Amino acid sequence: MAFISNSRRTFLAQSSLGLLGAAVAPLLADGQSAPNSAPTLPPGAPPAFGTAPAAGPVVTTANFESAEKLVQVEMTAADRAQAAGNWRMAMAPLYERRVGPRKVAIEETVAPWSRWDPVLPGTIAGPAENHFLRSTVEVGPLPKSDAEIAFAPVAHLSHWIETKQITSERLTLIYLARIDRFNPKLRCVITVTRELAMMQAKRADAEIAAGRYRGPLHGIPWGGKDLLDTAGIPTTYGAEPFRDRVPAEDAAVVKKLTEAGAVLIAKLSMGALALNDIWFGGQTMNPWLLEEGSSGSSAGPGSATAAGLVGFSIGSETGGSIVSPSMRCGVTGLRPTYGRVPRTGAMTLCWSLDKLGPMARGVEDTLFVLKAISGADAGDVSSVNSKLDYDAARPVSGLRVGYFPKWMQEAPATDVDRAALETVKKLGMVPVEVSIPDWPYDSLDLILFAEGAAAFEELTLSHKVDQLKAQVPDAWPNTFRQARFLSAVDFVQTDRFRRKVALEMARVFSQVDLLLVPSLRDEMLTITNFTGHPSLTLRAGFVEVAEARSDWAPDPAHPLPKFSPPRRVPHGVTLIGQLFEEGTLGRAGLAMERSFDVAKENPAGFQ
Repeated sequence: MAFISNSRRTFLAQSSLGLLGAAVAPLLADGQSAPNSAPTLPPGAPPAFGTAPAAGPVVTTANFESAEKLVQVEMTAADRAQAAGNWRMAMAPLYERRVGPRKVAIEETVAPWSRWDPVLPGTIAGPAENHFLRSTVEVGPLPKSDAEIAFAPVAHLSHWIETKQITSERLTLIYLARIDRFNPKLRCVITVTRELAMMQAKRADAEIAAGRYRGPLHGIPWGGKDLLDTAGIPTTYGAEPFRDRVPAEDAAVVKKLTEAGAVLIAKLSMGALALNDIWFGGQTMNPWLLEEGSSGSSAGPGSATAAGLVGFSIGSETGGSIVSPSMRCGVTGLRPTYGRVPRTGAMTLCWSLDKLGPMARGVEDTLFVLKAISGADAGDVSSVNSKLDYDAARPVSGLRVGYFPKWMQEAPATDVDRAALETVKKLGMVPVEVSIPDWPYDSLDLILFAEGAAAFEELTLSHKVDQLKAQVPDAWPNTFRQARFLSAVDFVQTDRFRRKVALEMARVFSQVDLLLVPSLRDEMLTITNFTGHPSLTLRAGFVEVAEARSDWAPDPAHPLPKFSPPRRVPHGVTLIGQLFEEGTLGRAGLAMERSFDVAKENPAGFQ
């Protein structure tokens, strides 16, 4: 097959690498000299592969023998000799986009042409129309103490604001004072947006006084993970190289929340470049157990929401960054269906995986926020318009809840997880045993690592990634460097495996309406992030831990604190929903939350 590409042109004659190659006339592994220019072809002859001018450094059979260990393939001596013989004419020129001479910068707003669609061909996902009916539970009068007000869920705060029992300005001042008081021990806030917050709060009060109530988020102070762009306010990604980054425009989600009347009071901490809970200001801590990190990478949203420093928060998830801090900090996290919430103006880690979602102190709160931030945006090619069908009064009896019997009997499942399954039965939902093939689901992470390394290519190749506080083997700097050696063929094969996994999930969801799983069960956490299914993590009880927990690989040189007697901490379970069926997740989650009756307890020391 003839194929015409830039590699057939003589573009490398003037490049530094090409000049070096011409000057030394390097010998290849078989002793032959590399050609320095493309052969002259007779009229009508199409170009062939492997005929570009030689480029790049000398490559020998020994290089291939060593590289085989990285990609885990085996070649014969003849294979290596042939590969080394024309590498500089066949493969090295393909790197011109990166090494020059005609380098092409790829702006961070440019997404890959191929994109993941969680809805399989021939299927329709999600409700046909919007329907939203909130709960009618009696809220009660405004509490007398500021702490009680601060810890109240949005469902209560919105009622008190709408009925003018409290102003947005007073509520904002309560949260700002709590940030000043408690952030030094939690390190969950990167930037306090005090001036903007007071302006937005006063505007909300004026609108409400004039009868222009926008809905349940109007006047509610919130905090955003510091990967959401805010016009004129630093957005740092929690990473040293971006500490002084000030965007000119708000992210799409920020715009939507402003339109809903919400009040932005803080940019919340995140693990640097969306990994775990360490950022340039230190480690964000868990309000329930100050000797351990809050988990990440939505570390700040988890910690600040649990400690009552914000009314609600926005986090993001690529591979567990909403689920994990929600579980550890005892808050409710809703990871939406991939594509439901636009990511325009949010830091990209992985184009085909990143999702933005709410973290709050109650299940219904997350539905209020999801309703406000959903919708397509031209800046996010994967965002779609979708419908939300949520009726808090609709019975949950009869809903089919899938569970994995083996998973419920082994770690990381606890008695709290097993009790949650009993709650499912008590509420009239129907437990259904399900199973999936025993496949190497962690292999999907090849896509995560490759996309992440691509998103931060310039930062890695310029060695600015070396400025990050965390430089351990399992941190991004090492992973981004390692990912340069992942095989492109394996990337495509993994992408095909991803579709195979999606087909299995479609089979499972043909049997059930939702799944109940241990929150940090690795297989399901990985699978559903790659297939794009929504999840709801909510507090279901308490467990005791004898040792601090960490997102990081064990380091014998720095053992984690141990506790005797063990410490009591919240524990959450996770519901997985069908694509775009967050309303069903919310309905089931609300019923379970009421049955558990453990969401009202707050961490000691933050009153």
